[in-house]
This record gives sequence, C-alpha cells and structure tokens, in this order.
Amino acid sequence: MSHASSASHASRMARRLAPAALVSLVAVTALAAPASGTEGAHAHARTLLTITVSGSGHAGADGVFRLRCAPSGGSHPAARAACDRLDELAGRGVDPFAPVPRDALCTMQFGGSATARITGTWRGRGVDAAFDRSDGCEISRWNTLRPVLPEAG
Repeated sequence: MSHASSASHASRMARRLAPAALVSLVAVTALAAPASGTEGAHAHARTLLTITVSGSGHAGADGVFRLRCAPSGGSHPAARAACDRLDELAGRGVDPFAPVPRDALCTMQFGGSATARITGTWRGRGVDAAFDRSDGCEISRWNTLRPVLPEAG
C-alpha cells in the first residue's frame, strides 16, 4: 500500500469511527457528570428514619416520630425542614449520624437529660445512632441535627 493510499484509508477509517467515538464520549460524559436534582430526589427517597426522643424539656418534642424524605412526610413535626437539613449536611460531606471520635477533646458541660435514638435508612445506608447532651461534643452533635432532633434544654 502506498503512502497516499495508506493516508486515504486512514482518513476513511477516521470518518467511519468518528460517530462511534462521539457516541462513546457522550456516554462517558453522562456517566461522569455530577449528580443532578433527580439524583438528590432518589437519595431522599431512600431516607426513612424513626426518631425516638425523651427528656427534651419541650412539650410535644418527646416521642417516636417517623421521617420520610422525597416527598417529605411522616409524623415528624418539621419533616420538610428536617429533610432539607439532612440534604444540606450530605451536600457538605457530613455524616450526621457518625459518633464523636474516641480521641475528641470535649468540654465538660452538661446540656440536659435529653436523649434520642435514630434508626432506619438515610440515603440508602442503614442508621442506628444514639444522641445525648452529656458533654460539649455531644451537645454540638445534637445541635448539628436540628430540626431532625428538637431544641433541647
């Protein structure tokens, strides 16, 4: 095959492969694209929590509440705001159910006798987390989850 013939063959092959390459590029780009609003809705749809609160010191805040997101609902008194808060924390890469690290230095203060337990599914992941207000770290952890958890004190 001569050089001219070889170049012509390569040109024909490139024209044939270009549409396939473009389709592949579009598919890869779609897979790598950041999550859209619908992804957020799908993540929310996998959120169903049972929240048990006691000792909050506020009328109507103690009890067992269900929280469902997308659409917001359940028996939680502030379901929409609670789902929005969980979304906000997830968007910042915060795991709101993570325990205080064992090596954390926490202030020795007492924030009241309120306790809570949250079980269920958050963004498709199992949750079983306990909360109290026994020191500065636990108070901060509780406050980070307001309004999922009620005002306490």
